[in-house]
Amino acid sequence: MKTKTIAGLTLIIVGVLIFTYQGISYTTREKAIDLGPLQVTAEETHTLPLPPVLGALSLLGGVLLVALGNKRTA
Repeated sequence: MKTKTIAGLTLIIVGVLIFTYQGISYTTREKAIDLGPLQVTAEETHTLPLPPVLGALSLLGGVLLVALGNKRTA
């Protein structure tokens, strides 16, 4: 496979994943109380939103790269 085709397919997959999940969630642990031997931790969930425009641009760019990658140059 050509490099443009592989890059295009990767962008298409990334675009579909962005439309599907619409954000990345992760959890952090923080110390809430620290009194000598007594330690209490709290887990907090954060979300990094991914805009649908990013998914659309990735999908469109992938389709263009696959279309250009399949053309033969003379």
